[in-house]
Amino acid sequence: MPQIITSFAEIAPRYRALFCDLWGCVHDGVKPFPAAVAALQAFRAQGGIVVLVSNAPRPKPSVLVQLDRIGVPRDCYDEVITSGDATQYAYLSGAAGHKVYHIGPMPKDQAFFDEFADPNLAAMAATNPIEIVPLAQAQGMLCTGPNEEMDETPADYRAQFLLAKTNGLKMLCANPDIVVDYGDKRIYCAGALAELYEQMGGEVLYFGKPHPPIYDLARRRLTELAGQISDDAILCVGDGINTDVLGAMQENLDSLFLTEGLNAGQFGPADALDGAALDTWLAAEQRNPTYVMGHLA
Repeated sequence: MPQIITSFAEIAPRYRALFCDLWGCVHDGVKPFPAAVAALQAFRAQGGIVVLVSNAPRPKPSVLVQLDRIGVPRDCYDEVITSGDATQYAYLSGAAGHKVYHIGPMPKDQAFFDEFADPNLAAMAATNPIEIVPLAQAQGMLCTGPNEEMDETPADYRAQFLLAKTNGLKMLCANPDIVVDYGDKRIYCAGALAELYEQMGGEVLYFGKPHPPIYDLARRRLTELAGQISDDAILCVGDGINTDVLGAMQENLDSLFLTEGLNAGQFGPADALDGAALDTWLAAEQRNPTYVMGHLA
């Protein structure tokens, strides 16, 4: 069973690097969490490396703009990796064909098509562009989220998905998250749409947590920053039991599960978690984080 901790400082000296989730851990989409920011700053001050690993469907440059806008200070992290970054490699390689139907909020997600953390991707986009077309003309689909993310549900896409499945279209899912809390409102993400498409018999390729592509990318960037770091010196931090924790388990990495994100209030007060209830729930979910705490602090 996991070790319940009350301060990240209790375990910080055991690790050289963090793969830390963003939404629900460092900010809520509207404002940063001061205690989490301070914990990351303290870890870096002691020589640790913080790689923010996000299931955001937008690439790193766009996420940096968002972090600056809501006030997440740049001295609390060293690098940002996104599901959008990982998805761009497959998208621009033609994994869904060269005529693609896009589902996602625009112009919010326009950055996926225009901005690149890797210059090689910019070159690919310029020399071998992918055409965005209506569904009836598409060879594949790209999903970055619902078109109207504040209001729509996956069921709104059932008719489109029936046509797509009939036409044998593969979907690239740029954000495997099912839901996210935007301030005090819970909204659906691309993962919820992809889940429905799979249930209807469609094929989906995923690139964010808990799937390997984003971890491969995070490890490459970490090596560029600090040289080779062994897996036992990397800690994954997040509030997603089926993304952050499952991903860490599949990658043989330690994890810190934050209960007061997507599962807020489920295990009692953040500073006095009910260990028995937590253990029962984790056993049912078949998940085994290394550590648990309420909020990152």
